[in-house]
Amino acid sequence: MTLHRVNAAAAAAALACLAGVGPLPSSAASPSADAAGPSPAASPRFVPGACPRTPEPIEALSTARCGFLEVPENRSRPGGRTIKLAVAVIKPASAKPAADPVVFMAGGPGADTFDDIPFLVASGLNKDRELIVMAQRGNLYDQPNLACPEVDRFNEESVGFGWDSAAAKQLMLKAFRQCRDRLTADGTDLSAYNSTENAADFADLRTALGIPLWNVYGYSYGSNLALAYLRLHPRGIRSVAIDSISPPQATKLPWGWSSAKEGIDNTFDACAAQPACKSRYPDLRKTLNEQVRRLEAGPLTLNATPPGGGKPVKVVLDGGTLLNLMVAFNVKPVDLPAALEELAQGNPERFAQGRAKDSVQPVGMTAHGLTQSVACSEWVPGTSESGVLDAGREAFPTWPESVLAQAPQLPFEYDVCGVWKVADNAARHRVATVSAVPALVISGTFDMKTGASYAKDASRTLSRSTSVLIPGIGHWVVPQSPCAQTVLASFLAHPTAPDTRCVAGLKPAPFTITPK
Repeated sequence: MTLHRVNAAAAAAALACLAGVGPLPSSAASPSADAAGPSPAASPRFVPGACPRTPEPIEALSTARCGFLEVPENRSRPGGRTIKLAVAVIKPASAKPAADPVVFMAGGPGADTFDDIPFLVASGLNKDRELIVMAQRGNLYDQPNLACPEVDRFNEESVGFGWDSAAAKQLMLKAFRQCRDRLTADGTDLSAYNSTENAADFADLRTALGIPLWNVYGYSYGSNLALAYLRLHPRGIRSVAIDSISPPQATKLPWGWSSAKEGIDNTFDACAAQPACKSRYPDLRKTLNEQVRRLEAGPLTLNATPPGGGKPVKVVLDGGTLLNLMVAFNVKPVDLPAALEELAQGNPERFAQGRAKDSVQPVGMTAHGLTQSVACSEWVPGTSESGVLDAGREAFPTWPESVLAQAPQLPFEYDVCGVWKVADNAARHRVATVSAVPALVISGTFDMKTGASYAKDASRTLSRSTSVLIPGIGHWVVPQSPCAQTVLASFLAHPTAPDTRCVAGLKPAPFTITPK
């Protein structure tokens, strides 16, 4: 559940990680400039082709084998059309690699999978084996691509509105309605873009590439997908590593509140454990509660410069915005105590700049269509607006209801789903995965998107699982933690007995301490 819709309306899940560019030309958005669009369904097959032309060169793609996986858009409708999913097989660094590759499942849903390749390579995922990357159905470089530039452009404007303002809601729903109308006019079956079909795509990929046995690594929503894949298509899976866990049986819209509280509490507790931080910021919970209430009662409107530079933009800071800037890591945990203290003293600069960051959107790079098709079919059904409010009250009982009424990262989601109109897939998807396949479960204590405690929901039914908790790390642990990289490498080499000794003694980095 990376949830890349992280600004006042949205987007874009996890970690997110993109730079602002204009809409890509069709030749840049597919592995082959002359590749055709969706066509009548046939048996799944892999068709070799050129690697995607990414906005910034990715070195690993220069020697990769690329192409499309062709699969049915909707497997329940024989004779329907075929869609094309971009695939890259990254060469191993070792001259004598292991025979079993690792396949990657990205977060989001809807994030650019290929944009994650440099992080994966830097983390050693292809050190001793091939690394296989496939853009989940509807993502950038796929055909069709469920990007919503209408939503990206709204997100750029939304920094000038309150988080839950009526104007933001109206403009956001208009953007999603325009995107939906455009996609469905092209014949896209939005109800086919869910985790059940996603998992089947990966099963078909293994078969199409002729791979007898492989390893799976997924983070955030990719962990959710990996668990669904393991449950539905266990054949050929040697091991599964999941990072920043979103268990299918637990991932529902209200859960964002418990994850946010857990990550914030862990951050504040870590500050209290460092003498310098405790002395300088003695009561962070009180400070946060006061600032949320103050900003919600009287939002600040000011000009701020995006972190990457450029012209200042108007931003509005209210209580909901403050919370969501923390969850999205627009203000880094190491700076959070200082930022809150500065805010309380009348200096909102760190939060204002964090909000201004959202004014520079990667237009056309995020598949908001996939995000909403998954969220509306799997996370929302069976929940209610009152349930979200109750979860918010439980997490932060002194906060205004206007803040607590919106799930973190997904404001107005019930209204969005009313626009998006996809079939309910929750009953099929919200099932615990019971498996004896060796599993590695990795969490970070500062994760405010997928709370670390949810790892227990996943590992409880994975009988041969190893769980590691990395202190002081937030969402998507492996790229941020050399120790986690070491543990993952050991797990891939020895799935039933990974070396986790580096975890002992790890502590969060020192927090930023500002002068009084």
